[in-house]
Amino acid sequence: MAEFYAVTLVATALVLLAAFSSLLAFRFGAPLLLLFLVIGLFAGVDGLGIKFDNFGMAYVIGSLALAVILFDSGYGTSLQSFRLSAGPALTLATVGVLLTTVLFGLAAHFLLGFTYLEGMLLGAILGSTDAAAVFFLLRIGGINIRDRVRSTLEVESGTNDPMAIFLTIALVTLISNDNPDGFNLDLVKLFIEQMGIGIALGLLGGVIIVFILRRLQIERGLAPIFMLALALMIFSFTGAIGGSGFLAVYVAGIYAGSRKLPANIAISRFQDGMTWLAQIVMFLVLGLLATPSEFPSILIPAILLALFLIFIARPTAVWLCLLPFDFTQRETGFIAWVGLRGAVSILLGILPVIGNLENGQIFFNTAFIVVILSLVIQGWTIKALAKRLALIIPPRIGAIDKVELDLPGAANHELLAYRVVAGSPVLQGERIPRWAMPSLVIRDGKSMRYQYAGRLRENDQVYLFIAPSYSKLLDRLFATEAPVDEDDSEFFGTFTISPNTQVQDLDDAYGPLSISDSERGKSVADMITQRLGGRADYADRVRLGSIVLIVRDIDEHGHISSVGVSLEPVEPATELPIFRNISDMVHAIRDYLRQKRAEARARRQPEK
Repeated sequence: MAEFYAVTLVATALVLLAAFSSLLAFRFGAPLLLLFLVIGLFAGVDGLGIKFDNFGMAYVIGSLALAVILFDSGYGTSLQSFRLSAGPALTLATVGVLLTTVLFGLAAHFLLGFTYLEGMLLGAILGSTDAAAVFFLLRIGGINIRDRVRSTLEVESGTNDPMAIFLTIALVTLISNDNPDGFNLDLVKLFIEQMGIGIALGLLGGVIIVFILRRLQIERGLAPIFMLALALMIFSFTGAIGGSGFLAVYVAGIYAGSRKLPANIAISRFQDGMTWLAQIVMFLVLGLLATPSEFPSILIPAILLALFLIFIARPTAVWLCLLPFDFTQRETGFIAWVGLRGAVSILLGILPVIGNLENGQIFFNTAFIVVILSLVIQGWTIKALAKRLALIIPPRIGAIDKVELDLPGAANHELLAYRVVAGSPVLQGERIPRWAMPSLVIRDGKSMRYQYAGRLRENDQVYLFIAPSYSKLLDRLFATEAPVDEDDSEFFGTFTISPNTQVQDLDDAYGPLSISDSERGKSVADMITQRLGGRADYADRVRLGSIVLIVRDIDEHGHISSVGVSLEPVEPATELPIFRNISDMVHAIRDYLRQKRAEARARRQPEK
């Protein structure tokens, strides 16, 4: 019993030390994974003397932790980001990993004296980028780059693990069976089966997660536990029947994260906490597993291999993969540099040891050294390189704080906090639309109700309740100096129609719209007024399927005098990525033709 308490005390102390070390990472921009690994090394057999050499247990712990991390990575990846970068990211995650494996394998063959298959095995172990390190440096490290570059790096790091894991397991099996033929069609078939089953069960699992959380009356405190348990069930079941559990859990996370779920705030906070814990536990365990006293025997070739990976193998693979896509040379170079190796590579380095390969420990130690060097060389220089390549862009000016409100029985709302910018439209007399409900103003450290605050002042902090889709419009009022002109397409619509236009005419041009039979014979002004409860006001918005009608202005009698039209495409019915590009293209062409027809009709029918 005393031994149990001692082990628990040491384990919790290490977790707390790792958590405190994250403050250093935030302050100095250090790769967080590096600190966790160093703590594990310090506590290990060559440090404080904690002996942990159970490679099998370490692999199980690491795999479960990686499943949690990948699910959260998918849950936090928006469909917009995925669609924006799917082509280049998935190419890097498959072809890029394979090219890196081959190039690195050739170098390992010459530097370590491995056979070609053993060299490729080491290349597969180090073939994937680390999702945790990439997400930390890009999302938390304050590096603001073009959305497509950022999304490509994040999606690649979340999707390339299944390819590296498949190659590693396949090569370990070939080498342990002393298969002289190497790769054959059976391996290609196995790869297609694993990835296909992983994608299919990931989508199905995501649907099941959303269905259960929406239909069952689950206590809010239990909802995050249900989600995590279901995610791990998807991971384990997919792996048990021969699919890629890591791919399945990532796909399930993307699907579930794209849906509105009850208790979403509790789920997001729980996911954040569990992901941090999973990272800490996995990195500490892998650090404990290493024996630094064994490193000197392979230190020189491992350093040379790390430099080859950073400066030759990864850049070559990235350059070849991104040739078909419209990235600049600077962006391609930056993507090549953000190829950090991390916990997944160390985790895969365990497999040769478990598989009882002749050079199993050399694989693990080499992978560990390469990961450390990758994090030191690349991790600490990413922001400096982005500045040197002139890829840093100003952060998007918007709300300084945003909280999604998940109130029982209430409509979906967000609480936004803005610090009023000098010269912003709201200080120049621009009206705040009534769909934005200011509730609190903090001025000079004192809080007051908006009704009693008087005219807003520079640096006032204003809290408003709004519908989520309207936040960008408020950015224009509070957080920029650009005026809101009468022809501002984002705020007032792409073009103007007469308020006397018949709703039936709109349905003919843009239909089918979400209107009732009784509304077809009404004018646009009457229909908008009816839907707004009998009174329209400046900047009110009414959605009719694929279009949004916007009240541009009202006359002295309170009647609508001008209406704007904004074209906002509806999400396609299917969520399968294979259909999205075609669907988006069809929607874009349709909306463009509709816009041109409506503009021509507006020119022929002047406002009355």
